[in-house]
Amino acid sequence: MTPEEILDSILATATASPEQQAVADTGIRENLEYVCKCISNRAGIRLLMSCLLAKVHRRNVDPREPYTEIDSVNSFSGRTYDERYLTHFINENQLPCNVTTAFLTPALRNIDRALTTDLEIVGRPREVYTATLQLLDDVHNDRAFAGDLLTDAVRILIQLRDEKLNRMDQLIKELKEGRGAIPLSSEQIVTLIQQHLACKGASRLAVLVVAAAYKAAANRIGECSKPLLAHNAADLQTKALGDVEICLTDDENVATAYEMKMKRVMADDIDAAVQKIVKSKPPIHNYIFITTDVIDPLVVEHAASFYEKTGGTEIAILDCIGFTRHFLHFFHRLRVEFLQEYQDLVLGEPDSAVSQPLKEAFLALRKAAESNE
Repeated sequence: MTPEEILDSILATATASPEQQAVADTGIRENLEYVCKCISNRAGIRLLMSCLLAKVHRRNVDPREPYTEIDSVNSFSGRTYDERYLTHFINENQLPCNVTTAFLTPALRNIDRALTTDLEIVGRPREVYTATLQLLDDVHNDRAFAGDLLTDAVRILIQLRDEKLNRMDQLIKELKEGRGAIPLSSEQIVTLIQQHLACKGASRLAVLVVAAAYKAAANRIGECSKPLLAHNAADLQTKALGDVEICLTDDENVATAYEMKMKRVMADDIDAAVQKIVKSKPPIHNYIFITTDVIDPLVVEHAASFYEKTGGTEIAILDCIGFTRHFLHFFHRLRVEFLQEYQDLVLGEPDSAVSQPLKEAFLALRKAAESNE
């Protein structure tokens, strides 16, 4: 069977008998459930599934050797199985995993030895890697069959997916049912955004705030934002000028670039931006930092000093909440559109960028703000 056929067969089995457990051993099942349900690190389950798929496809491989650098008769390319087969399978079935390969994560990309249980993988939480390595060892030593483990993993992921979708549907339903007759005011929306930004793991949200503003006002200002890049995409690789790039309507050239900082903007950040600006062709008009921290007047002065040196590109530093408040009052009649655009962006982000609890937190906060009670 091809890897695609193996995955289709496993999906059919998992779907047909969602309550059945292929693996009987309690300890193995507990490790598998932990790896599948670890919200804070989804690399473990993709690593595990890649190795299990390779083992089912080619019985001679050692599931603990998913690196060609190992250069043994039993090694294989786990990244190939991950990117070529698992990515499509995961995306097509909306399984709660990372949208990109596990083998490019910092913890896994530079390993050149077998993933034995004595290996210390640097990553958090450490327990997810310990459990994953133990599961691979269980397969290697015939304490569990790769096909059974992979089938149970898919079963658990399907269950998590359905629970998540049902929970989100219920939250959105409750939100619509509890909505008051009068839309939230601009200041109430500012408070709502401020509460959401204060939640744990909110580093992506400032990007979505700015993108939502431009989406809501695109037809009024003759400018629009380019599609957002992945939250973990490096500027050097993508050639991006910033986290949010704004173009004039019917013009692909970037006119304004926004860079988000969940910390204080430093002079070094300004200098790095200048290097991007001088290389941009044609030159951009504005380079704007959006920060959730305090703004240092000396850094603002440093940024302003580059206007003439860059030939007319203005560099500014704005507070995220201040930006939101000014936008909502300036485009007061678009405040509802802004809020809906922000919600759509939040819910549309992969869980690796905006976690499921953070998505649910926004819906709960908005429900509380809009409630008639």
